[in-house]
Amino acid sequence: MTRRRLGLLALALISLGWSGALAGARGAAPRATGWLHWRGPHQNGTSDETGLPDRIELGGANHLWSLDLAGRGTPVIAGDRVYAFGYRGEGPDLQEVLVCLQADTGRVLWEQRFNDFLSDIVYDRYSIGSPTVDPETGNVYLVSAAGEFACFTAEGRQLWRHSLMEELGRLTFPNGRNGAPVIEDDLVIIRAITGNWGGDGAAADRFYAFDKRTGHLVWSSTPGTAPKDNSFAAPLIVTVNGKRVLFSGTGCGHLVAINARTGEPLWRYPIAQGGINASCVRYRDTTITIHEVENVDSSEIGRMVAVRDHPGPAPGQPGPVVLDRSAEAWRLSLAAFSSSPVIVGDRIYQVNRSGELYAIEAATGRVLWHLKLAPDQLHASPLAADGKLYVPMANGSFYILRPGETGATVLQKLQLEGECLGAPAVWNGKLYVHTTRKLYCFGRRGSHPVRSATPAPVPPRPGPPVALQIVPAEVRLRPGQKVRFVVRGIDANGYVTGTYDPRRVRWSKYIPPTARVRSEMNAAFNAEGELVAATDPVPSAGAWLGEIDGLRGTFRGRILPDLPFQQDFERFTLDQNHMTEAGVRFAYPPLPWIGARFRWEIREVDGSKALTKTLDDIRFQRAMTFFGHPEARNYTIAADVRADGNRRNMSTVGVIAQRYLITLLGNSQELEISSNQERVKAAVPFSWQPGVWYRLVARVDVQPDGSGIVRAKAWKRGDPEPPNWTLEVRHRHAHPSGSPGLFGFSPQSQFRVYIDNVSVTPNR
Repeated sequence: MTRRRLGLLALALISLGWSGALAGARGAAPRATGWLHWRGPHQNGTSDETGLPDRIELGGANHLWSLDLAGRGTPVIAGDRVYAFGYRGEGPDLQEVLVCLQADTGRVLWEQRFNDFLSDIVYDRYSIGSPTVDPETGNVYLVSAAGEFACFTAEGRQLWRHSLMEELGRLTFPNGRNGAPVIEDDLVIIRAITGNWGGDGAAADRFYAFDKRTGHLVWSSTPGTAPKDNSFAAPLIVTVNGKRVLFSGTGCGHLVAINARTGEPLWRYPIAQGGINASCVRYRDTTITIHEVENVDSSEIGRMVAVRDHPGPAPGQPGPVVLDRSAEAWRLSLAAFSSSPVIVGDRIYQVNRSGELYAIEAATGRVLWHLKLAPDQLHASPLAADGKLYVPMANGSFYILRPGETGATVLQKLQLEGECLGAPAVWNGKLYVHTTRKLYCFGRRGSHPVRSATPAPVPPRPGPPVALQIVPAEVRLRPGQKVRFVVRGIDANGYVTGTYDPRRVRWSKYIPPTARVRSEMNAAFNAEGELVAATDPVPSAGAWLGEIDGLRGTFRGRILPDLPFQQDFERFTLDQNHMTEAGVRFAYPPLPWIGARFRWEIREVDGSKALTKTLDDIRFQRAMTFFGHPEARNYTIAADVRADGNRRNMSTVGVIAQRYLITLLGNSQELEISSNQERVKAAVPFSWQPGVWYRLVARVDVQPDGSGIVRAKAWKRGDPEPPNWTLEVRHRHAHPSGSPGLFGFSPQSQFRVYIDNVSVTPNR
């Protein structure tokens, strides 16, 4: 091929958005091969490896190495490198760790550490998730327990990082479950329950696709309804009727299908009254999933169900289509929490909640046999390879089985140190198992490559463009900052047809028809096609519409000021009539604030306007709201705060400073500094009264060695400020940065809290 023809091919592939094909065409580095994702190369817990052990000798010849690292997920392998996610330390010094090891020896090549912050995680429920490796670049992606989504090179250099809590309103739960990112060509896709801003302010289990190289958001999708639990089911992506379709269970108890290239919801099928945490598998034209909560159509607990494919909404109609019972190919009365099925040929293998291994006919759901292995099972899933099943159990027992037509032969039962919550992984003749005590490696040293039977997806020829896809799909700017967009045409299936010069695009401010707050970004496009934020230090938010050649696409964004920042809420107009309180008028909270919608409103309080905690919905009895940049550091936040209540029950109010929560606790009458109730927490007595305004001030200072000190003081508003800090807390691994924010907790939605006169200033 001539250099000119190769260049034309490269340009064509760029326009298609298929970067992997381009890498091969231009002679770039070879693709990474291995067990690159939690569910393996076939997305179903199976491997094409052979020559794997029938028996394991702890401390013997085929026990290659162990690493003391607590973990609850699955390691991934790329070539001769192993990536594992675990945690070390105790109390305030506990940190999650992404570790890269040499496969043959277990030698640690590099580590990256993550703090927990502002989470509800209890009982050391950390690292319930796994890293993912991109086959094209070899980059490693991970979501931490606190919701930091990061990308690293194979050498451990960070390329980008997002704080999902502070940027997208990711909610926190005591179980700490995260799952794993999934790669779809040039996209890396994650999921989280978020309560963001604007139209995404309501809490929902959402999927987010980012450009895997830049970290820019490409699309977000809300395919279900209000969540009942946080799901960490690993999505599965296959091609169906020309579309790349993502299938997954959700926190609202639905099996959903969305277009993996655009995020368009195609269909959903309500199955369970709670979240679905097991990953699904595919058999022919059906998607099979399992859960362990009450069913939507009966009081029975748990079910495995096979759902037939559906084309989704008709052209021009909104999705998703809600399927009914006729979509089922079969159902089986079987319950599993997050232990996921594996499928080998026409047979499904599933461990249920009672610790029994089931063999099921994939076409009919008929049970072929079952075998009791342990008292119960929670998260861990089997691995199928080399004609065997490798099955870890919650109690740390590990089985090697050879399945047959009417049962399974137990080749070995082994007791490992710790509990098993992840699935095993296999690559290059080596078997990896991670427990809450150790990471184990068994098998053969050296290289034993096996060619995968699953080819990489071939990019189709795109059809005519029908819409624009604008990247980034959401931006966060500072005053005066500018951003340039990539504008792509996409066809009816979501494939990229080409790119457009943003200078030729006609840009206009856009207010969605469903918007409750009609707001616009204080910004404008310049002659170079760049969006430039105004220099005024005033927060603003809104959406934009791009149009060219009859095609349309939108993006949205926020402008948040740098420090110093002040907000007294006086400029807001109380023009909304309250739906449940006659005669009460209010204003919606600032649109750019993360997590504010439904949780706060602005009311007249004691002759001035103040941010007021809502009491309409008990689901929003707690509000954690961010109004700044996650990169902010070494600042002081102050606010006037007040709580309602009585001598027996009183609400809690506070501020957030650099990922530390500083609160006045109503019921315990204390001033508290915390970042996680089981990690960083200290309090001193502080007597305060309901219905009285207080001034609350907090400051964080981080030293060059990474340690820090958090200081707080409070006093009755109008009294002289105390000369000394009321409480000081030192943290060895201090949070290096974090968005300022506000906090309110009205237990059982009984008593309000109020916040006014907020200021954030650099430390002096």
